[in-house]
Amino acid sequence: MERSAIVDRLLTNINNIHELGRQRAFELGNPFYAKREGDGDYYHKELPSGEQYLVKVEIITDENDIPIEVKDTIIKQLQP
Repeated sequence: MERSAIVDRLLTNINNIHELGRQRAFELGNPFYAKREGDGDYYHKELPSGEQYLVKVEIITDENDIPIEVKDTIIKQLQP
């Protein structure tokens, strides 16, 4: 298969890339964060259990500016 054909095939499913990230986060036992329209500076946080929150996110980096930790502050709990 040509390289451009592979890229075209991958790009046809680009709209579900967030769902793949969500699924992988849950497989690893991690929460999934998403920026949604109307949330302003906040993010949606979804836990593998289905609980959802609106959170303020702070990304902690090391001395090389590489992300090493995500800290979040719950603003409010959302209905699933």
